Amino acid sequence: MEIKAIHDECDYTAALTLIDRLWDAPAGSPESDQLEVVAILVADYERQQHPIDDPDPIALLEHVMEARSLSRKDLEPCIGSRARVSEVLNRRRPLTLEMIRRLSEQLDLPAEILVRPYPTRSHAA
Repeated sequence: MEIKAIHDECDYTAALTLIDRLWDAPAGSPESDQLEVVAILVADYERQQHPIDDPDPIALLEHVMEARSLSRKDLEPCIGSRARVSEVLNRRRPLTLEMIRRLSEQLDLPAEILVRPYPTRSHAA
């Protein structure tokens, strides 16, 4: 099969079908090389046509808590008291730079996501 650029969803679907067909190709074979090239083309097309935004910092924390079976208490060493953790997770108080540093270091979370601005609720609300 001829390898060509992916210009639209039809090309994209055909490329995914080809990847599926070539998936078990032996390493070092021409089919394996073809799989690698098509996978790169698909990844580039997906990055351009179907971008996935980074989550906001609180959504990231909630996901990590669920994925790692962490409780709010587990965040206390990074964020502060039980009340402070509650304020942050309920979006009543933003993360501070020191909290971000500790979350990044202790939980191995990407600081570039934790520093992103996100909506918070005012105390009056």
